[in-house]
Order: sequence, then structure tokens, then C-alpha cells
Amino acid sequence: MAEIPRLLLGSLLLRPYVFAFLLLHLLGASALLGWRRTGAFTLITWGVAFAAEHSSIRTGIPFGWYYYIPATATRELWIAGVPFFDSLSFAFLLVASYGLAWFLLAGGRPVSDGSSGPVASGWGVAPRPRRMRHLALASLLFVLVDVVIDPVALRGDRWFLGQLYGYPEPGIYFGVPLANFLGWGVVGGTATALYHAWERRLPPASVARFEGRAVLCPALYFLVLAFNLAITFALGEWRLLLCGVLLTLPVFLWTIAVLVRPRALAWRPRPEEIRA
Repeated sequence: MAEIPRLLLGSLLLRPYVFAFLLLHLLGASALLGWRRTGAFTLITWGVAFAAEHSSIRTGIPFGWYYYIPATATRELWIAGVPFFDSLSFAFLLVASYGLAWFLLAGGRPVSDGSSGPVASGWGVAPRPRRMRHLALASLLFVLVDVVIDPVALRGDRWFLGQLYGYPEPGIYFGVPLANFLGWGVVGGTATALYHAWERRLPPASVARFEGRAVLCPALYFLVLAFNLAITFALGEWRLLLCGVLLTLPVFLWTIAVLVRPRALAWRPRPEEIRA
């Protein structure tokens, strides 16, 4: 128990980029969802991810068979054979995917405040999507970001991550088995569904404001993509880089389309303006 603070500090020193992303996640998600929702979503996702990783290295479910290489087990925090920072990263990646999915599904639709007159429309104020659509798109975005991350992480011996894990048999996608991506979909869908179930006890959040530091929540998704694509470029993995760019380009273009969509006013007639 006395070793935990030292190992946590070791995790911070070994993986400063992970904790920088975590800080951006907390700043952005707390502004978008509030601290209570952010804390719950983060803890739920970390718990589901840890359980999934703990299971997979022992049973192959849900990510397929893989193994961790405990080269840093005496220098950073590991829990039951799983690096703490690894399962923690699932949390900020899923919440960023969730925020981006909300932003994209709202798409600048008009938002009513219940009064007559003009109602603001545009990307800054976003009505809440239907829960199933939100869950589905968030899970898809979550899998997509891993399609970029995992092949780069698998080559960790060639950059500052270090060789962290491996697969008994190389997978079809640049060494990564397709079962891994299926597992990410299971984790994303399960964690989001559990968060939605927990959230029902709170007053409904029908609108999100993507303004100020709340923009960091969906923006973190693209920061993580850019970080990993930059590593891919530095490694000279040109085919992997091309695949990563082509697979994520539609999401980038969709986001740009929402951003440049003209902000309009949706007018609601006043009672005296209605004619029989």
C-alpha cells in the first residue's frame, strides 16, 4: 500500500502525455456535462475497461488474446497485471467520443427555450440526441480512435511508449486482430449504457453548450488522433498513416461541416401574430 504513491508518481513521469490528456478531459467534460456526470462517466468507463482488460489477458474475452510485458511494473502502477494508465485512457477516449457524437448528431439544429420569439441555432448550443443514436455513434467513434491508436502502440518499442504488450499471433490490421476492435465496441457500448442508466436519476440534461472550455471535450478526440498520427509519421509507417488518415477523414469533414454551418434564428410566432 505504501508503494502506491511512488508508483502513481512513476506513472505520471513515464506517461506525462496520458495525464495531460486526462487533464484536458476533466476540464472539457466538466464544462460540458458537469463534474458529477464527468466523474461518474469516468469511473464507470475505467471500471468496465479494467474488467475487460483483466479478463482478456486471462480468457481472451472481449479483446481476444494478448499479453502485457511488465517491464515497467516496478516503476509505475499496475493493478492485477494491467497498467493503470492504460485502462485510465479508455475513460477520456470514450467521454471525448461521447462529446463529439453529441456535437455531430445535434448538427446545428434549432434549440427551443420554451418562449416565443427567436431561438438560437448553431453549433454552440446542441440539443441532446436520442440515447440509442448517441450510444451507437459514441461507440463507433471510440472504436475508430483505437484503429489509429493500437497499431502505433503495438510499435511502442520504436518510440517513447516502450514495448507494452503483444499478441500471440499477429492480427490482420497492421498486427492488431479484429477481435481487439470488437472488444473496444463492447467496452464503449457497455460503459455508455451503464452511464445512461446511472444518469436517469439526475435532472435531464436536454441541451449542451459547446462553448468556452466545453469545446475541449470533443476537441480532445482530434488531439489524440493528431498525436498518434504524428507518431505514425515519425515512425515512417506510411501505409498505416494513409489508412489512419482515410479512416478518420469522414469524421473530420463532418465536424467541419457542422462548424461552418451558418448560424440562424428559428422564429416562433407570438400569439398576437397568429391569424385565424
